[in-house]
Amino acid sequence: MPNGHIIVADDDAAIRTVLNQALSRAGYEVRSTGNAATLWRWVAQGEGDLVITDVVMPDENAFDLLPRIKRVRPDLPIIVMSAQNTFMTAIRASERGAYEYLPKPFDLKELTAIVGRALSRPRGSAAPGAAPENEDIPLVGRSPAMQEIYRSLARLMPTDLTVMITGESGTGKELVARALHDYGRRRSGPFVPVNMAAIPRDLIESELFGHEKGAFTGATARSAGRFEQAEGGTLFLDEIGDMPMEAQTRLLRVLQQGEYTTVGGRVPIKTNVRIIAATNKDLRVSIQQGIFREDLFFRLNVVPLRLPALRERSEDVPDLVRHFFVLVEREGLTRKQLDGDAMEKLKRYRWPGNVRELENLVRRLAALYPQETITGPVIEAELDTLPLAAPAQGGTARKGGGESEGLSAAVERHLSEYFSGYRDTLPPPGLYHRVLREIEGPLIGAALAATRGNQIRAAELLGVNRNTLRKKVRDLDLQVFRTPR
Repeated sequence: MPNGHIIVADDDAAIRTVLNQALSRAGYEVRSTGNAATLWRWVAQGEGDLVITDVVMPDENAFDLLPRIKRVRPDLPIIVMSAQNTFMTAIRASERGAYEYLPKPFDLKELTAIVGRALSRPRGSAAPGAAPENEDIPLVGRSPAMQEIYRSLARLMPTDLTVMITGESGTGKELVARALHDYGRRRSGPFVPVNMAAIPRDLIESELFGHEKGAFTGATARSAGRFEQAEGGTLFLDEIGDMPMEAQTRLLRVLQQGEYTTVGGRVPIKTNVRIIAATNKDLRVSIQQGIFREDLFFRLNVVPLRLPALRERSEDVPDLVRHFFVLVEREGLTRKQLDGDAMEKLKRYRWPGNVRELENLVRRLAALYPQETITGPVIEAELDTLPLAAPAQGGTARKGGGESEGLSAAVERHLSEYFSGYRDTLPPPGLYHRVLREIEGPLIGAALAATRGNQIRAAELLGVNRNTLRKKVRDLDLQVFRTPR
């Protein structure tokens, strides 16, 4: 017996055939069409237990059709497919009531699993409200790594779940936090960002929770804290790993009880904010060192979201470059373009400063170079001047005179720069293990990339036990993507 009746709508006959065969083998009854008009007629007549549709149809965009379908069949699950693969595609699918968004090309096993979950889900869940129209795309990239981020964000938009965003500096953690707010249910409230690393440690509690007049020397009047400023909206706690233990204890109480007291105050204040935290540190190491509360970590880490480094999604570099050139043109600079050689050099570069570093380079190119087309030699010269110049993928970092820098020298230089940031004190304890993890992650990542995600071959290449490698991949939260040959 069929498990359900599925309607497939796609103007590509090959995709219709593939989906028909795969879903029929899974036990479903399938009916397919190449246009939106037929899809609408079948749905309006009550046909189908689930719809799978492409966004771009010859007669109507599926995003325009979805609201009509939801009005007449509110419980009908709809899976949206798209080759556009942008952040806004995932968001539009979610806000128009789609059950799931799948970027093309997709995995048939994953699609079949999603169909099974959709048909077995409870009916009657409400679709989220519409997000603002005509907004600039806050996140750019079509790589598999970014597609996973988009899909996760789309699922999180209609919720108030606490999110922990991790990733290296410059990967766009605040952009993701703002997207969660701007396209979520609290969009009409304030978005209040707080950088823990930028506030003196003895002032963090006052900054977050506010203080009463006379609470401490210099407190000449009552001051509202960030929690009060963010009431009804979102509080983004950036660099949460730099929060002192005393403030961590107070934050934990807020998360547990939904209330806080101001510094010097005695009356508990109820709060209604969504918390999004971010860090570029490994908080598990901080917990082992006794400088971060484990119970607070679990309260903040309800939904972990790891942003990939730019070197992990180098295929997104061209889209990012074009996006940044559009931005600088709006600011009055002349838009440039890169020739093929220049773009390839950017894609091969390791980008230790991630997307922020790439954006700065694009702005410099737009401001300093008169030519409309930027060539490879220009990019090569610019990359050599970057303050933390890292080896291009498959090459070595160049120093003066064309000599290559060895790994030991590069590590020594990096550590020297690291210590120079602590002029009057020493870095936090646990430096040995932090440095090992920073080296270990890229090494394992490079081995997995070289073996196309084959962990058995990567373990042999590294000379470690396969179980040890699996544990390292899990502990370091590395993304393993298998590239087809």
